[in-house]
Amino acid sequence: MALTDEQIERYSRHIILKEIGVKGQKKLLGAKVLIIGAGGLGAPVAMYLAAAGVGTIGIVDADDVDLSNLQRQIIHSTADVGKAKVKSAKETMEAMNPDVLVKTYRMFVDSTNIRELIREYDFVIDGTDNFPAKFLINDACVMEKKPFCHAGIIRFKGQLMTYIPGQGPCYRCVFKDPPPKDAVPTCKQAGVIGAMGGVIGSLQAMEAVKYITGVGKNLVGRLLTYDALNNDFHSIKLPPANGKCPVCGENPTITELIDYEQQECAEAQHGKDL
Repeated sequence: MALTDEQIERYSRHIILKEIGVKGQKKLLGAKVLIIGAGGLGAPVAMYLAAAGVGTIGIVDADDVDLSNLQRQIIHSTADVGKAKVKSAKETMEAMNPDVLVKTYRMFVDSTNIRELIREYDFVIDGTDNFPAKFLINDACVMEKKPFCHAGIIRFKGQLMTYIPGQGPCYRCVFKDPPPKDAVPTCKQAGVIGAMGGVIGSLQAMEAVKYITGVGKNLVGRLLTYDALNNDFHSIKLPPANGKCPVCGENPTITELIDYEQQECAEAQHGKDL
């Protein structure tokens, strides 16, 4: 596939990088990335991957744009309030770069749909804001042997790590199990500085670009944290992949996906019944 004159001009700043060049840009144009969540993290990821020329980008989100989203979810505008987030994101991305095919999924991911959903993609971005979804994404990616980048933000802090099958620990190796319900506040409860989504989401986009092009080192076996108030980045070396991990270990005990959110609701209802 030869690049057109317009593509050569559009991606010229990539092409002059010896690490990327025409070959790397063609890899980006042929790649498929799935972004789960079109919010504070997913918004900047989607915009940078579209700008970079990632050929197919999937966006998963069940929500509509709310006025309170606009402080950080930069893919949406005031005129988009009330519109499905995936529709708003698609319109912004396609206006930015007509090279990109944007596939939208207005839905919640759960144990019944996520494995089939991620199967056609080369890399997955976790842009969700709750622990049940994060563990579900991790376990599905491990089972389907798909690389993904986890991230989380709250208040003035953020973190991210990348999982590549066979190369390092998965999210469950590091964090074991979801915390008890309401043990950790959400952004809605605790707040988040808007630009934090941009900082961490941009780093997630970079992880996808590096993986696709084969440039540099991904955050495998490392957790990168950022404290905006102190302007501190820390790269924390993680323990190696745990052979006893219940999902990615040698003898996995988690062989079916767990819908923790539904499980919590069922347990709460059971408590009421008692």
